[in-house]
Amino acid sequence: MNVLVIGNGGREHAILLALKKSPKVDKLYCMKGNAGTAQIAENVNVDYMDGEAVKAFALAHPEIDYYVVTPDDPLAAGIVDVLEGIGKRCFGPRKNAAIIEASKAFAKELMKKYNIPTAKSATFDNYGDALEYVRAQGAPIVLKADGLALGKGVLICKTLKEAEEGLKEIMLDKAFGKAGEKIVIEECMRGLKYDPGEEVSVLAFTDGKTIVPMITSCDHKRANDGDDGLNTGGMGTFSPCPFWSKELEDEVLNKIMIPTMSAMNAEGRTFKGCLYFGLMRTPDGMKVVEYNSRFGDPETQVVLPMLKTDLMEIFEAVTDERLSDMKIEWEDGACICVVLASGGYPVHYRKGEEITIGDVGDCTIIHAGTAVKDGKLITNGGRVLGVVAKGKDIEEARRKAYAAVKNIHWKGMHYRTDIGVKYREG
Repeated sequence: MNVLVIGNGGREHAILLALKKSPKVDKLYCMKGNAGTAQIAENVNVDYMDGEAVKAFALAHPEIDYYVVTPDDPLAAGIVDVLEGIGKRCFGPRKNAAIIEASKAFAKELMKKYNIPTAKSATFDNYGDALEYVRAQGAPIVLKADGLALGKGVLICKTLKEAEEGLKEIMLDKAFGKAGEKIVIEECMRGLKYDPGEEVSVLAFTDGKTIVPMITSCDHKRANDGDDGLNTGGMGTFSPCPFWSKELEDEVLNKIMIPTMSAMNAEGRTFKGCLYFGLMRTPDGMKVVEYNSRFGDPETQVVLPMLKTDLMEIFEAVTDERLSDMKIEWEDGACICVVLASGGYPVHYRKGEEITIGDVGDCTIIHAGTAVKDGKLITNGGRVLGVVAKGKDIEEARRKAYAAVKNIHWKGMHYRTDIGVKYREG
């Protein structure tokens, strides 16, 4: 089979590396890709947000048998619908199902309607009403832009002043553009043991009839050590989650995952693809923090390296609605991804800095924001590289990853030194 992956980040590079292992896959393509994907796939310079351009490319290349649509924007724009409309086989939800991520307001209403545990919330499209609600609720409180905002549209406000400023930033200053025209205001959930709590990401394959959770991972969202600084798309991840257990998995599967799949079916929005559950362990049990309609980034970078089963076979089983026939297996041990970012990310940062990569041992270097210019590898984004290491436990994986980081350089390179430390006491 010839397979094309849509996207140009670290997640797509990780997916391509997993697909490359499959004996079913002959040639790989990536639209648009980066310097890393170019090493294992043919990069295709087509704007994947332009449905007509994607359609024209697919019609002109009948040799491509299968498409994997991974970023949130093209899923929300209905690129899967476009491809399926011309008879192409795809992995990824259609537009009417991708709304579970594209609209936080939709997701919250779905959870309320079907009694899926989540934080108490209210939705507003009027700034005055939202401000009145925030003042009535007090702090800490969480503000979420309704639409897609590159993983940065969530503000956790510790004080009322922060909340008032955040509300103005989202709704009046339009910091996240149209994504902030509507806002979801949530209670700040407390964790069972820690403050503000412990979160875990659980990705799941689903064909709308069966849902199969993958191994767990934990994401570090803040830009700086100690979970300080601005929210980012993710500065690193590790797997598995230390506090996870069979009891928690059963609870999540029966009270959150299966009810979510069933709720989407009941709404006429059957979800087929990878459904991401951002969860928090609270004194009242596991609750949903957020849904994503696709593989997480950088969670994918630590989950897929541990997959023993052929990823292409899983993708086809989802497409053909026979996931129940699959036995999905995982490696033992742990995996960590340390994200190397441009200085100033997630606000202002330079592109075009030359990257040098020395000895990284048996670590895998995942490319996110990279390009090649005049034969040199350069930075081309905020999150530039991910250093992925496996080990018998998280500590061994951490040691390997940070040893490799010391041999990678560019001007202004920034990374956190505490990836994998969070919650390690379990």
